[in-house]
Amino acid sequence: MLFCHPQPESFSTCIREALAPFLKNEEARLQSGAPSSPFHYVLCASTSPAVKQQDETLTYLNQGQSYEIRLLNRKLVEFTEISSKFVKSFVRVVFHDRRLQYTEHQQLEGWRWSRPGDRILDIDVPLSVGVLEPHSDPLHLNTIQFLWDPSKNASVFIQVNCISTEFTPRKHGGEKGVPFRIQVDSFTTNQHGEYVDHVHSSSCQIKVFKPKGADRKLKTDREKMERKSSLDREKYQVSHETTLLKECSPWPDTLNSSSQSTASTPSPIYHSSPTPSPHVDGP
Repeated sequence: MLFCHPQPESFSTCIREALAPFLKNEEARLQSGAPSSPFHYVLCASTSPAVKQQDETLTYLNQGQSYEIRLLNRKLVEFTEISSKFVKSFVRVVFHDRRLQYTEHQQLEGWRWSRPGDRILDIDVPLSVGVLEPHSDPLHLNTIQFLWDPSKNASVFIQVNCISTEFTPRKHGGEKGVPFRIQVDSFTTNQHGEYVDHVHSSSCQIKVFKPKGADRKLKTDREKMERKSSLDREKYQVSHETTLLKECSPWPDTLNSSSQSTASTPSPIYHSSPTPSPHVDGP
């Protein structure tokens, strides 16, 4: 079933505005001969300004709040031709810290036991646009999947229901909670019509707070930066209203959906491509 809702006239304009910094860098990328990413995903949430220039961006989210991930129209950026009419994407929330990646299975099972009936990641179907067959596997609380047509505008709204401090030893401390990642892995069909051909993966770093906590933390970070001298502020990234997910290694489970990752198997190391795509409206 296709969930398709009327889109505001400003939808395409908003996407173009979000992509503006990226498009400005396209000429440099083309001159360097770097390959182009087939897709770009934009998380509609502000990045923190209290992050050093050399570090990865950090985005704060409120627990249970719906956030849009824009699946960008292939016509807006240079696009490597995809023969598959539809793309299957998996969105998941995973641990950023390597230590927790090794014990992910135990961590998620512990969360399931303490929050019976709840999911770590949900899809807000009524708000999502242009997605087909949305599915949340009851055995994978941190993953959702759906189909979408890359030749059309599409967006999926997600809700993260865990908070960062639920996975710390003392389970309190607010901003001291562990960071997560939102990762999107996309696949096209093979000659048998199976969605097994990996085409793109990207992710970004997040922290999740209790309701309204992300807004307070972002405000605190901005006030902190305002108190710094202009020279010191140059050492930090500029906060943007949206975040472009950065290319990374594919998640192991999605490469072979019939196999399950064991508790001793770590998640992939997150790294950018040789020429990392800059975060759009979220450096």
